[in-house]
Amino acid sequence: MTLKDQFDVKGYDSTLGYVGRAFKPAEQDCVLVALLKQMGAIIIAKSNLPQSIMWCETENPLFGLTVHPKNANFTPGGSTGGEGTLLALDGSLVGWGTDIGGSIRIPSHMLGLYGLKPSVSHPLQKSPPSTRLPYQGVSVSTEGQEHVPSVIGPMSRSLDSLIDVTKAVVDSSPWDHDPKCAPLTWRDAMFADVQSRPLVIAVMRDDGVVRLHPPVARVLEEVASKLAQSGHEIVPWKPGTLHQECIDIMDQYYTADGGEDIKRDIAAGGESFIPHVEALVNRGKAISVYEYWQLNKQKLVAQKRYLDLWNSTKSTSSGKPIDILLCPIMPHSAVLHRKCRWVGYTKVFNFVDYPSVVLPAGEVSKELDNAVAADMAKYEPRNPLDEWNWNLFDVDAMDGMPIGVQVVARRLQEEKALGAAKVIDDILKSTNTARTETTS
Repeated sequence: MTLKDQFDVKGYDSTLGYVGRAFKPAEQDCVLVALLKQMGAIIIAKSNLPQSIMWCETENPLFGLTVHPKNANFTPGGSTGGEGTLLALDGSLVGWGTDIGGSIRIPSHMLGLYGLKPSVSHPLQKSPPSTRLPYQGVSVSTEGQEHVPSVIGPMSRSLDSLIDVTKAVVDSSPWDHDPKCAPLTWRDAMFADVQSRPLVIAVMRDDGVVRLHPPVARVLEEVASKLAQSGHEIVPWKPGTLHQECIDIMDQYYTADGGEDIKRDIAAGGESFIPHVEALVNRGKAISVYEYWQLNKQKLVAQKRYLDLWNSTKSTSSGKPIDILLCPIMPHSAVLHRKCRWVGYTKVFNFVDYPSVVLPAGEVSKELDNAVAADMAKYEPRNPLDEWNWNLFDVDAMDGMPIGVQVVARRLQEEKALGAAKVIDDILKSTNTARTETTS
């Protein structure tokens, strides 16, 4: 197995991409590494990440820029981009990353991998939050903030591998070693149930902020169509302005300390900021405790509205509530370095704390996407972010780049998300096999 740089391994650095943290080896293994070793895992490498980890690409002054295996001019995503690239190049069977806004899911999408972002909350909704997988001993920027905590999760080229390692770690009683880990064993009944019946699936075609590039929209529709043909019911997900409101609150959390934590690490090494991190720490001033409380109140209100939206989105025939939400990961496939901006399709599920599984579902195709691309000049962007995203599209340069989808379940329903992902993955594989046999 391999690990993102953050995971403490005795005798090795966990730098977070900071010069000032180099040559300071960890004194002991983090809980996850200790458990994996007890189960027989062999850790063979650690992988690159962006300075501070707070970016959806992978670059830092210490180790440099990580590039996409298909095109060195393109980013593999981030912040778990080094791990994703290593896996895409067959460097290991399973890798481990972290996710605070999409950091497992974005590289998985851009590199054609499977990835899991689990929940954070305690099963009894108590504070402080608890995790399904152990975070103890994993180094992180802004350590101590609990408003939108980072989580750990596996990545792989195989969904079965993702399921197996998640189950193995959950069933190793990680709560005996990590005080923030939820005492919740693997639930076979939930995993099996979602694979045993037709599902009601809501599809998010637009988050109301940034429109999808034509190839991403096409792949999402292809997946939805195949699910409908296999007997599952598809209903629309209509968030209105709720996604934007959730992201606006979340962005205030990212700079609640005025960037103090990151600034101290930068100063310790005497290094320069990468542009994105500099923009992040200069985005706002530190807020007061009272202002922080008000932000927490806004967050809870928005989370309740999201829960209400989920509960009110039902089958049009039976009235059953949806089982899962199917949605894109990014509005685009892999793009040129330093061009990623909108990560609202992933961040929102950190905000509401819903587990998400990414699976590869298709790729950009000049043959299939050229006609739609020709009409893009007619589109009137709805805001500056939408315009930025629209200007990134280049079907010739992006041809062949992987595209994934997210399978999202309710809070602490990792087994349901993984089980539903298996249903979808099996359908995609069977239809792709049938198409290959027909054309051969």
